[in-house]
Amino acid sequence: MHDLTLAEMCHGLARREFSSSELTRHLLARCAATNPVYNAFITLDDAGALTQAAAADARLAAGDAPLLCGVPIAHKDIFCTRGLRTSCGSRMLDNFVAPYDATVVERLAAAGVVSLGKTNMDEFAMGSSNETSYYGPVKNPWALDCVPGGSSGGSAAAVAARLVPGATATDTGGSIRQPAALCGVTGLKPTYGRVSRWGMIAFASSLDQAGPMARSAEDVALLLQAMAGFDERDSTCLDRPVPDYRAALDQPLDGLRIGVPAEYFGAGLNPGTEQAVREALSELERQGARLVDIRLPHSDLAVPAYYVIAPAEASANLSRFDGVRYGHRCDNPKDLRDLFMRSRAEGFGAEVQRRILIGTYCLSAGYYDAYYNKAQQVRALIRQDFLDAFAQVDLILGPTCPNPAFAFGAKGGDPVAMYLEDIYTIAANLAGLPALSMPCGLVDGKPVGVQIIGNYFDEARMLNAAHRFQQATDWHRRAPPEVAA
Repeated sequence: MHDLTLAEMCHGLARREFSSSELTRHLLARCAATNPVYNAFITLDDAGALTQAAAADARLAAGDAPLLCGVPIAHKDIFCTRGLRTSCGSRMLDNFVAPYDATVVERLAAAGVVSLGKTNMDEFAMGSSNETSYYGPVKNPWALDCVPGGSSGGSAAAVAARLVPGATATDTGGSIRQPAALCGVTGLKPTYGRVSRWGMIAFASSLDQAGPMARSAEDVALLLQAMAGFDERDSTCLDRPVPDYRAALDQPLDGLRIGVPAEYFGAGLNPGTEQAVREALSELERQGARLVDIRLPHSDLAVPAYYVIAPAEASANLSRFDGVRYGHRCDNPKDLRDLFMRSRAEGFGAEVQRRILIGTYCLSAGYYDAYYNKAQQVRALIRQDFLDAFAQVDLILGPTCPNPAFAFGAKGGDPVAMYLEDIYTIAANLAGLPALSMPCGLVDGKPVGVQIIGNYFDEARMLNAAHRFQQATDWHRRAPPEVAA
């Protein structure tokens, strides 16, 4: 049963070929057996999952169940879940049990989805390799000596290893798309404001966005349908109707204009990755799309602008973790200053501390205009580049990452080299645009992804192009060798 896609599980449950309880028990057993290998989960919730599955079976038997009812998934451990630990991959929140559900969790639960537990992640979503988690690194199912990408590496690895058919994730600078590419799954970052951030622990509030990961574009469309929509509790959530994302999946691509940015195919791009992406472009062209050469002239400024804005916002958001109200508290503090200093030094890992220090510096008196304001001006230029491009094209395609998955420790001593792994994904977050990654080939036996960037609220068109590509290819159906065996 674990080989079924999310859509196939929906159909099997609706036809009563198996029950949600049977499916849930099967996947929980699989997680228990293999999670020690992958470390994809921080918390498994067997009792809660089986209770939810029984309730889903009752709804299915009554004949009034929504489409996703009874399908097991997992939640990234950045979403608050009532009565279950929400750690953000950090010692700081190792003992935190949320008193409420995040909107994303709430909406999926209303759709009847069964949650198996919480997936591992880079600490407070800060990382591109899932090596910064307090609970240890996640291993890539395609190569156990390689990273799965980050920060949503646990969700990506769980889907790739067939532990769950889908998972929730978050994306601040590529944290859905980059691990999706490195693990050979499909992941979508929606338009900023399309999905509520309420109950999602903040890293950089103007960049963070929740989204789904699954095997295929069809599966992602199903999850996004349940997740998206206005939430009055989130002031950044936009009040717009949610389209039927599945309705347009099979539309032909005749006349679709696909922009190919010259800046995404230059120095630093792995030749094998480039070949796979260009073959994906050729397949879409065979289906009627028209390729258009475009320029995104400020692309090279995306990484430096991001690594001013994101740490600045992180330094403000993480100031709440002080050892007083919740989270880790040091033992026997001498005074309030000692409590703050030791609680934060003990609770936060090295990468989180680095970004807090960078962000605090950028926001300090005398440097605010030189760094933070300048980065926001660059952000506006990057957004305008995309608006100019979308006056000529419907979608923009290029590589998701410059390289396939790299070995553990390969970039740990050079933070800048690690940050450059997000060089193609960061700009979409700065502009607030939707973007999707899907598998398009293998390089040295490891997956690589092609990225589709759409105009604001154009997720349906992106999913249509991805689905049509996946109907003509089988990259999204391929499993890691050990999983396939």
